[in-house]
Amino acid sequence: MSAPTAPEPRRTYSYLGPSGTFTEAALKQVAEAEGQIWRPVNNVGEALADVIDGRSTAAVIAIENSIEGGVSVAQDALATMPGVRIIGEYLVPVNFVLVARPGTKLEDVRVVNAHPVAYAQCHNWMDSQLPAHGHIPASSNVAAASTLLDGTSTADAAIAPPGIVDHYDLEVLARDIGDNPNAVTRFVLVSRSSGVPERTGADKTSLIVELPNDEAGSLLGLLEQFSTRGVNLSLIESRPIGDALGRYRFVIDAEGHIHDERVADALLGLRRFSPNVIFLGSYPRADRTAVAYHSRYNDQVFIEARDWLRGLLDG
Repeated sequence: MSAPTAPEPRRTYSYLGPSGTFTEAALKQVAEAEGQIWRPVNNVGEALADVIDGRSTAAVIAIENSIEGGVSVAQDALATMPGVRIIGEYLVPVNFVLVARPGTKLEDVRVVNAHPVAYAQCHNWMDSQLPAHGHIPASSNVAAASTLLDGTSTADAAIAPPGIVDHYDLEVLARDIGDNPNAVTRFVLVSRSSGVPERTGADKTSLIVELPNDEAGSLLGLLEQFSTRGVNLSLIESRPIGDALGRYRFVIDAEGHIHDERVADALLGLRRFSPNVIFLGSYPRADRTAVAYHSRYNDQVFIEARDWLRGLLDG
């Protein structure tokens, strides 16, 4: 009689905590994380360090907001912490409420605790409703609210996710205070896996690329690696490398998968062009929208071109 099979150990997923953050809402969309261990951390660096050091199987981090653009702390961490890959992305609609200790009225609010990104997305409402307010930055949206109750904050109110009152004894002073009701934050799932998810036809490839030198036409040369192969870019943002003024790296999201001939050929061009190309991963798009491109960039076109050249070389 064979011995019973031991259950597989549970996997750990890191996310910006505590419970109730938008990052946790993104983690809830990760099918393989259901029923596993969820580890709240304090910042992006800690989440990625968990992955690199093996404390977690993967981590969810915010990478881009439809209002504020790229999340610079995440982009810089991915550029400087080798050994991680993006294996998925998830979209979370973003809205905010203003909360305070029980008994507080809106007219009592003088100082507001808020994560800088959340604060930036609510500044029009804040300026119109609380024109004389001050701002204390917080490490997360939930931390902004929780410190109102633990005695560590001098703020009168906090900007937080709508579900915050499910976790803390706070009163909502105002709802829907975000300046844009269509705001969305994009999160990515990061792991140590060196493998690439299978292409689906609705994929995205993320890269970080340095310019070879600071001279006229360098950025154009970088972009031509994509345009001449019919690869559209859904994101390109510059970040300072930090070693000298005028030295930049570019965070790029290209439409397509590394197994697509046009994308693979663009990567080869980038590798010849740039002194440093970081491949962050190819993975399914969150919206599952198929990538559109001209038929002259089909895989078969690239394959036939290589066969033609091979025929010339072989005589």
